[in-house]
Amino acid sequence: MARKEQKNTTVGFISLGCPKNTVDSERMLAQIAQAGLLITSEPDNADVVVINTCGFIAPAKAESIEVIRHFAQRKRRGAVKKVIVAGCLGQRLGEKLFLEVEGIDAVIGLDKRDSIVRIIRKTLSSAGSASYVDRAAKTHGDIIPDDRARLLITPGHWAYLRISEGCDHRCSFCTIPSIRGRFRSKPQELVLAEARELASAGVVELNLIGQDTSHYGRDLKAGAGLSGLLRELEKIDGPAWIRLMYLYPAGIDEELIETVAGGEKVVHYLDIPIQHINNRVLKAMRRSDTREQIQRLIETLRRSVPDVALRTTLIVGFPGESDREFAELVGFIRWAQFDALGCFEYCREAGTGAAQMPDQIPDAVKRQRLEELMLAQQEIAFAKNKKRVGSELKCLVDSADINNGKGRFYGQAPEIDSICIIEKCSAKAGQLIKTKVVGTRGYDLLVEQV
Repeated sequence: MARKEQKNTTVGFISLGCPKNTVDSERMLAQIAQAGLLITSEPDNADVVVINTCGFIAPAKAESIEVIRHFAQRKRRGAVKKVIVAGCLGQRLGEKLFLEVEGIDAVIGLDKRDSIVRIIRKTLSSAGSASYVDRAAKTHGDIIPDDRARLLITPGHWAYLRISEGCDHRCSFCTIPSIRGRFRSKPQELVLAEARELASAGVVELNLIGQDTSHYGRDLKAGAGLSGLLRELEKIDGPAWIRLMYLYPAGIDEELIETVAGGEKVVHYLDIPIQHINNRVLKAMRRSDTREQIQRLIETLRRSVPDVALRTTLIVGFPGESDREFAELVGFIRWAQFDALGCFEYCREAGTGAAQMPDQIPDAVKRQRLEELMLAQQEIAFAKNKKRVGSELKCLVDSADINNGKGRFYGQAPEIDSICIIEKCSAKAGQLIKTKVVGTRGYDLLVEQV
């Protein structure tokens, strides 16, 4: 009788945060489904709700806490039986989460991802509440997640492929090393096995992710680095696009540039978070790059891969950032002409070096700087879009509609960049089609199928 009751247990799953968290969510969902538990699309009325949280910066933590409180409230009303908190916030705060939100039944860390079914069953069998289950040790040991056998929550034709975990950089603003541990490359054979599995499931776009993908392989005793991995991935039948995300600037060497330039499937798109450009600020951030090095890198990339699309992320309002240093950053953005750009206000995170620095910038100043920088980037993006009108682009269809389908050309990464709006799209999702750019709509391109 108990076994039958367990099979009918419904599980609601909420995935928050970055693509690394998405991969962890997909792995947990697959295990839940394989165990015979029912995954429901109505988590508000599920027997168990699992919340895979983000705890990177204050806004992400606030979002996670808000979601947890929502389901704790549903539990008090009797609509939900158990609430389990997983992911980065569970790793970062552990048992302190019980003080933040009343009604949590279990908090687990990152290394307990593959124990999610056992934890769900243990929580359901517990009569009480607030039964702290487990949190991984700060060191994370030598565990490298095996991400095969996932239940994709991305569209079926594209997926994230995690090639590493953790980070060895010690940027003064960042909590990631304390949450996800030291840098560990996933062995090449494991990455390739997962890529083949995704290809067999119909994935045509692989988006390579990690805390620093350019560092891939440098901690392994044998095997080539990122360039060698890319060459092996290109041999796999199925995927047409291989996209590189999260490349640390200092790790982009001549071999990698040549591999991108000469590859058949590696798209000419590089995501390179530089964070800032002023040398004093970069040093305070504990970044290993300088303005001169970053500028030379961009010049080399534009010269070696003329059609390369460059994306970056920046932080404004870092402690001590002067008006002159901020103006230098805006000027550099106008020079660099990034195709896509994300910008964040600096968040004072406990446990980081920057949190102890003097001259913290007022929130109002950070907001004003963010707005000014993004307006400068908007001018660049809109101008680049106008130049594309009349050109032909190969687009990957993300959704098909007789009126307006949606897709992306190689210069648009999923979920974070602009899109192509495909007029009168007759293709199916997952197909690569030829299109002609006929107009623009803000950051997006209006295209028609050729």
